[in-house]
Amino acid sequence: MTGMTMTNTTTRRGANAALLAFFGAAALAAPAFAQNSARDAGAEAFVQTKAQRVITVLANKGMSDAQKAQVFHQAVDELADVPRITNFVLGKYARTITPEQRARFTPIFRTYAENVYQSRIDDYRGEQLKVVGSVVNKPGDVTVKTVISGGQITQPLPVSWRVLGGGQTWKVVDVQFKGIWLAITQQQDFVSTIDNAGGNIDVLINQLQKSGSNSSGGKR
Repeated sequence: MTGMTMTNTTTRRGANAALLAFFGAAALAAPAFAQNSARDAGAEAFVQTKAQRVITVLANKGMSDAQKAQVFHQAVDELADVPRITNFVLGKYARTITPEQRARFTPIFRTYAENVYQSRIDDYRGEQLKVVGSVVNKPGDVTVKTVISGGQITQPLPVSWRVLGGGQTWKVVDVQFKGIWLAITQQQDFVSTIDNAGGNIDVLINQLQKSGSNSSGGKR
């Protein structure tokens, strides 16, 4: 996205890319897949357990909206490295954002991203996640391949999860959905918005705040 200030249309496009924005990394780039058949059972088990929990929460029809929001928030914390994501989506502006701006941006972005993630998953209403493989990009950096099915999904939906860490410290840092690494795309949208505002980070913060306000009366 170039040459335009973020509009509602841009916000929606960025929203579709967010997913959690929850899955960025401080120095993230699209993974260069290892040219071998190595798999990481620990990373696979982490995604199977934690990502399935997120999907189960959103598919649970027995919870009130308030209960679902609370449990979903906790599930995302277990799955994703939220602080790293929040830094990543700012791109080069993570180095220049003021403490006051960061204090405003962090909760606004979190609410925005959670709303987007819930809405996106609800669009497909899948209920089951199954790990089908993984690729070790380098030690401590693994792409776990899954399919989501059940519910209203007529064809299994492939989703890849990039995780960093090891042992008990795995965290998701990006998600590939329909061929797009979502956190990277989100960063591109956000940086473009700030660039087009002459480097004014407040413009992005205000856009996200407005988007969050507009969606607060929706599914959540």
